Amino acid sequence: MAADTGAAGLASDMQKMTGPETGAALDKLSGSRREPLYKHMKEQIKKRIESGEWPENHRIPSENELVEALGVSRMTANRALRELAGEGVILRIQGRGSFVMPRKRSTSFLDVRNIADEIHERGSRHRASVILLQQEICGPELAEMLESQPGRTAFHSVIVHHEDEAPIQLEDRFVNAAMAPEYLEQDFNLLTPNAYLTRVAPISRTEQSIEAVLPQPWECRHLAISRSEPCLLIRRRTWSDGALVSSVRLLYPGLRYRLQSTF
Repeated sequence: MAADTGAAGLASDMQKMTGPETGAALDKLSGSRREPLYKHMKEQIKKRIESGEWPENHRIPSENELVEALGVSRMTANRALRELAGEGVILRIQGRGSFVMPRKRSTSFLDVRNIADEIHERGSRHRASVILLQQEICGPELAEMLESQPGRTAFHSVIVHHEDEAPIQLEDRFVNAAMAPEYLEQDFNLLTPNAYLTRVAPISRTEQSIEAVLPQPWECRHLAISRSEPCLLIRRRTWSDGALVSSVRLLYPGLRYRLQSTF
């Protein structure tokens, strides 16, 4: 369904609820003792999602479309969409719009899997956005993390992985340059670091931990989440033939992902 058709459908329901003179009726309703108008808007949106009329990743009418179709204030439309996002019903992506939140995805925390493979197995589309790809010189802290020496070369990449429209993982990785000297030459829009590194330096040992964290401001921007949304963080280091290959932070939005495993 196109976004303008969805907005018109929402307007039609609001008219049934508040009378034919939409603008005046909504203003009157807003000032009445009934529930605030934004709550009615939320319920109408939820109704379409729960019925399947608006499926996963369906684009929700924008604030402008809701204002124009319903005759409500921008503040009302904004609050309805903001609260739906906070409840995990919709996903708001800056510059792209609002979408029906996909169901919570799962990943195994015992395996070292390629996220692109996981996404494709679910019948979805994987897309990567490379935020950072550069060479760095190890200071004492980075050298210790990579079991290297201060002054040695390391590679640093930051990549956001998307499932269809939704950003679902922020990968912040440091790589031992001696173990993957051609790392910076790879096109990580097409090939994931996991796929490349496991090919050039097959994993012989893995160390990882899991914790719940609140995201940093820059992470919120790339994952399209609020500062208050809890995230799942996997810290992982991998070795190949006794040499450490990489150390990575994998950050998942808590409302979109869960970790699971089967023993």
